[in-house]
Amino acid sequence: MNTFRQSQIRDFIEKNYVVTIKQLQELIPNVSLMTIHRDLDALEELGVIVKVRGGARAVRHSGDLGFDVRIRENISGKVQMAEKAIGLIRQGSSIFLDASTTNLILARALPDIPMNVITTGPNIAIELCKHANVNITLCCGTVNRTNMSLFGQNTLDMLSQMNIDMAFVGVSGCSAESGFTCGTEGDMVIKHAAIAKARTSIAMCDRTKFSRLMPYTFAKFSDVDYLITDGDVPEGIRQAALAENVVIL
Repeated sequence: MNTFRQSQIRDFIEKNYVVTIKQLQELIPNVSLMTIHRDLDALEELGVIVKVRGGARAVRHSGDLGFDVRIRENISGKVQMAEKAIGLIRQGSSIFLDASTTNLILARALPDIPMNVITTGPNIAIELCKHANVNITLCCGTVNRTNMSLFGQNTLDMLSQMNIDMAFVGVSGCSAESGFTCGTEGDMVIKHAAIAKARTSIAMCDRTKFSRLMPYTFAKFSDVDYLITDGDVPEGIRQAALAENVVIL
Protein backbone atom coordinates (compact mmCIF):
# COMPACT_ATOMS: atom_id res chain seq x y z
CA MET A 1 0.00 0.00 0.00
CA ASN A 2 1.39 3.41 -1.02
CA THR A 3 0.32 5.78 1.75
CA PHE A 4 1.91 8.81 0.08
CA ARG A 5 -0.10 8.21 -3.11
CA GLN A 6 -3.30 7.73 -1.11
CA SER A 7 -2.58 10.93 0.82
CA GLN A 8 -2.10 12.72 -2.52
CA ILE A 9 -5.44 11.39 -3.78
CA ARG A 10 -7.19 12.28 -0.54
CA ASP A 11 -5.84 15.84 -0.54
CA PHE A 12 -6.88 16.29 -4.19
CA ILE A 13 -10.41 15.09 -3.47
CA GLU A 14 -10.77 17.25 -0.36
CA LYS A 15 -9.56 20.29 -2.29
CA ASN A 16 -11.91 19.75 -5.23
CA TYR A 17 -14.77 18.06 -3.32
CA VAL A 18 -15.92 15.95 -6.29
CA VAL A 19 -13.45 14.42 -8.76
CA THR A 20 -13.65 11.99 -11.67
CA ILE A 21 -11.57 8.90 -12.30
CA LYS A 22 -10.16 10.67 -15.35
CA GLN A 23 -8.90 13.51 -13.15
CA LEU A 24 -7.23 11.02 -10.82
CA GLN A 25 -5.56 9.30 -13.77
CA GLU A 26 -4.18 12.68 -14.84
CA LEU A 27 -3.03 13.34 -11.26
CA ILE A 28 -1.10 10.05 -11.01
CA PRO A 29 -0.56 8.85 -14.60
CA ASN A 30 2.09 6.30 -13.65
CA VAL A 31 -0.35 3.86 -12.00
CA SER A 32 -3.10 1.66 -13.40
CA LEU A 33 -6.84 2.27 -13.24
CA MET A 34 -7.14 -0.79 -10.99
CA THR A 35 -4.62 0.70 -8.55
CA ILE A 36 -6.60 3.95 -8.39
CA HIS A 37 -9.78 2.01 -7.60
CA ARG A 38 -7.95 0.06 -4.87
CA ASP A 39 -6.70 3.33 -3.37
CA LEU A 40 -10.23 4.73 -3.42
CA ASP A 41 -11.55 1.57 -1.75
CA ALA A 42 -8.94 1.95 1.00
CA LEU A 43 -9.75 5.63 1.55
CA GLU A 44 -13.47 4.90 1.64
CA GLU A 45 -12.87 2.17 4.22
CA LEU A 46 -11.06 4.75 6.36
CA GLY A 47 -14.14 6.99 6.11
CA VAL A 48 -12.41 9.97 4.48
CA ILE A 49 -13.98 9.82 0.99
CA VAL A 50 -17.08 8.37 -0.64
CA LYS A 51 -16.94 6.61 -4.00
CA VAL A 52 -19.57 7.77 -6.52
CA ARG A 53 -20.32 6.70 -10.07
CA GLY A 54 -17.29 7.59 -12.16
CA GLY A 55 -15.28 9.12 -9.33
CA ALA A 56 -15.30 10.10 -5.66
CA ARG A 57 -16.27 12.95 -3.37
CA ALA A 58 -14.95 14.29 -0.09
CA VAL A 59 -16.76 13.65 3.15
CA ARG A 60 -16.35 17.34 3.94
CA HIS A 61 -15.64 20.16 1.53
CA SER A 62 -13.13 22.16 3.51
CA GLY A 63 -11.46 22.56 6.85
CA ASP A 64 -10.90 19.86 9.42
CA LEU A 65 -12.82 16.64 9.10
CA GLY A 66 -15.50 16.37 11.76
CA PHE A 67 -14.95 14.32 14.88
CA ASP A 68 -17.61 11.82 13.83
CA VAL A 69 -15.69 11.17 10.60
CA ARG A 70 -12.21 11.07 12.12
CA ILE A 71 -13.21 8.60 14.84
CA ARG A 72 -13.97 6.07 12.07
CA GLU A 73 -10.59 6.52 10.38
CA ASN A 74 -8.08 3.68 10.75
CA ILE A 75 -9.53 2.35 14.00
CA SER A 76 -7.31 -0.74 14.05
CA GLY A 77 -4.22 1.44 13.64
CA LYS A 78 -5.26 3.71 16.49
CA VAL A 79 -5.77 0.68 18.72
CA GLN A 80 -2.23 -0.45 17.91
CA MET A 81 -0.92 3.00 18.78
CA ALA A 82 -2.83 3.03 22.07
CA GLU A 83 -1.24 -0.27 23.06
CA LYS A 84 2.22 1.17 22.41
CA ALA A 85 1.39 4.33 24.36
CA ILE A 86 0.21 2.36 27.40
CA GLY A 87 3.65 0.78 27.58
CA LEU A 88 5.10 4.23 28.39
CA ILE A 89 2.65 5.14 31.17
CA ARG A 90 3.53 4.49 34.81
CA GLN A 91 1.31 4.34 37.88
CA GLY A 92 1.04 7.69 39.64
CA SER A 93 2.07 9.74 36.61
CA SER A 94 0.36 12.86 35.31
CA ILE A 95 -0.43 12.67 31.61
CA PHE A 96 -1.98 15.07 29.13
CA LEU A 97 -4.31 13.85 26.39
CA ASP A 98 -5.36 16.34 23.76
CA ALA A 99 -8.77 16.03 22.13
CA SER A 100 -7.64 13.88 19.19
CA THR A 101 -9.60 10.77 18.25
CA THR A 102 -6.41 8.75 18.74
CA ASN A 103 -6.36 9.84 22.37
CA LEU A 104 -10.01 8.91 22.79
CA ILE A 105 -9.06 5.38 21.74
CA LEU A 106 -6.13 5.56 24.19
CA ALA A 107 -8.46 6.69 27.00
CA ARG A 108 -10.70 3.68 26.37
CA ALA A 109 -7.70 1.37 26.63
CA LEU A 110 -6.03 2.90 29.70
CA PRO A 111 -5.67 0.56 32.68
CA ASP A 112 -7.60 1.56 35.81
CA ILE A 113 -4.55 2.44 37.89
CA PRO A 114 -3.82 5.55 39.97
CA MET A 115 -2.83 8.38 37.65
CA ASN A 116 -3.75 11.96 36.83
CA VAL A 117 -5.13 12.71 33.39
CA ILE A 118 -5.38 16.27 32.10
CA THR A 119 -7.37 16.68 28.89
CA THR A 120 -8.91 19.22 26.55
CA GLY A 121 -11.35 16.61 25.25
CA PRO A 122 -14.80 16.47 26.91
CA ASN A 123 -15.39 13.04 25.32
CA ILE A 124 -12.14 11.79 26.83
CA ALA A 125 -13.05 13.05 30.30
CA ILE A 126 -16.44 11.30 30.10
CA GLU A 127 -14.80 8.09 28.92
CA LEU A 128 -12.36 8.15 31.84
CA CYS A 129 -15.20 8.51 34.35
CA LYS A 130 -15.55 4.73 33.99
CA HIS A 131 -12.20 4.38 35.78
CA ALA A 132 -12.32 4.43 39.58
CA ASN A 133 -8.62 5.16 40.12
CA VAL A 134 -7.99 7.85 37.50
CA ASN A 135 -8.10 11.47 38.63
CA ILE A 136 -9.48 13.57 35.76
CA THR A 137 -8.87 17.26 35.09
CA LEU A 138 -10.87 18.73 32.21
CA CYS A 139 -9.44 22.05 31.08
CA CYS A 140 -11.86 24.92 30.79
CA GLY A 141 -12.26 26.89 27.59
CA THR A 142 -14.35 27.42 24.47
CA VAL A 143 -15.79 24.36 22.76
CA ASN A 144 -14.86 23.66 19.14
CA ARG A 145 -17.87 21.63 17.98
CA THR A 146 -16.09 20.33 14.87
CA ASN A 147 -13.32 18.51 16.68
CA MET A 148 -14.88 18.31 20.17
CA SER A 149 -12.03 20.13 21.88
CA LEU A 150 -11.59 23.01 24.31
CA PHE A 151 -9.37 25.94 23.40
CA GLY A 152 -8.70 29.60 24.14
CA GLN A 153 -6.90 31.74 26.70
CA ASN A 154 -8.64 30.10 29.66
CA THR A 155 -7.39 26.72 28.46
CA LEU A 156 -3.84 28.04 28.13
CA ASP A 157 -3.96 29.66 31.57
CA MET A 158 -5.07 26.38 33.12
CA LEU A 159 -2.39 24.38 31.32
CA SER A 160 0.26 26.82 32.51
CA GLN A 161 -0.51 25.77 36.10
CA MET A 162 -0.28 22.03 35.41
CA ASN A 163 2.70 19.74 35.93
CA ILE A 164 2.75 17.17 33.14
CA ASP A 165 4.93 14.05 33.05
CA MET A 166 3.89 12.94 29.57
CA ALA A 167 1.92 14.71 26.83
CA PHE A 168 0.25 12.55 24.18
CA VAL A 169 -0.60 14.78 21.23
CA GLY A 170 -2.53 13.81 18.10
CA VAL A 171 -1.15 14.68 14.67
CA SER A 172 -3.14 15.68 11.57
CA GLY A 173 -0.15 15.84 9.26
CA CYS A 174 3.54 14.98 9.38
CA SER A 175 6.35 15.75 6.96
CA ALA A 176 10.14 15.91 7.15
CA GLU A 177 10.09 19.57 6.16
CA SER A 178 7.25 20.94 8.31
CA GLY A 179 7.23 18.59 11.28
CA PHE A 180 3.90 17.96 13.00
CA THR A 181 0.90 19.91 11.74
CA CYS A 182 -2.78 20.44 12.53
CA GLY A 183 -5.80 22.13 11.00
CA THR A 184 -6.64 25.07 13.28
CA GLU A 185 -4.78 27.82 15.06
CA GLY A 186 -6.57 26.98 18.31
CA ASP A 187 -5.32 23.39 18.21
CA MET A 188 -1.83 24.53 17.32
CA VAL A 189 -1.54 26.76 20.38
CA ILE A 190 -2.88 24.13 22.80
CA LYS A 191 -0.70 21.31 21.45
CA HIS A 192 2.38 23.52 21.51
CA ALA A 193 1.69 24.62 25.11
CA ALA A 194 1.19 21.06 26.33
CA ILE A 195 4.42 19.88 24.69
CA ALA A 196 6.32 22.79 26.26
CA LYS A 197 5.02 21.90 29.75
CA ALA A 198 5.64 18.15 29.55
CA ARG A 199 8.78 16.35 30.69
CA THR A 200 8.21 13.85 27.88
CA SER A 201 6.27 14.52 24.68
CA ILE A 202 4.77 11.88 22.40
CA ALA A 203 3.41 12.54 18.90
CA MET A 204 0.61 10.13 17.99
CA CYS A 205 0.65 9.86 14.19
CA ASP A 206 -1.10 7.06 12.31
CA ARG A 207 0.19 6.01 8.91
CA THR A 208 -2.48 7.95 6.96
CA LYS A 209 -1.02 11.27 8.20
CA PHE A 210 2.52 10.82 6.87
CA SER A 211 3.49 13.29 4.14
CA ARG A 212 0.21 15.15 4.64
CA LEU A 213 0.56 18.89 5.22
CA MET A 214 -1.93 20.86 7.34
CA PRO A 215 -1.90 24.66 7.77
CA TYR A 216 -0.32 24.96 11.23
CA THR A 217 2.93 23.47 12.55
CA PHE A 218 2.66 22.88 16.30
CA ALA A 219 5.97 21.04 16.82
CA LYS A 220 9.21 20.14 15.11
CA PHE A 221 10.90 16.77 15.56
CA SER A 222 13.25 18.40 18.07
CA ASP A 223 10.24 19.18 20.31
CA VAL A 224 9.13 15.57 20.88
CA ASP A 225 10.70 12.50 22.45
CA TYR A 226 8.61 9.72 20.88
CA LEU A 227 6.77 9.17 17.62
CA ILE A 228 4.11 6.48 17.92
CA THR A 229 2.62 5.12 14.70
CA ASP A 230 0.96 2.00 13.32
CA GLY A 231 2.91 1.34 10.15
CA ASP A 232 6.08 1.91 8.18
CA VAL A 233 7.54 5.40 8.46
CA PRO A 234 8.57 7.06 5.17
CA GLU A 235 12.36 7.25 4.94
CA GLY A 236 12.54 11.04 4.88
CA ILE A 237 10.45 11.34 8.03
CA ARG A 238 12.38 8.53 9.70
CA GLN A 239 15.68 10.26 9.04
CA ALA A 240 14.35 13.62 10.28
CA ALA A 241 13.13 11.97 13.50
CA LEU A 242 16.31 10.01 14.14
CA ALA A 243 18.42 13.13 13.57
CA GLU A 244 16.68 14.66 16.59
CA ASN A 245 16.93 11.47 18.69
CA VAL A 246 13.20 10.83 18.49
CA VAL A 247 12.32 7.24 19.46
CA ILE A 248 9.96 5.68 16.91
CA LEU A 249 7.49 3.10 18.24
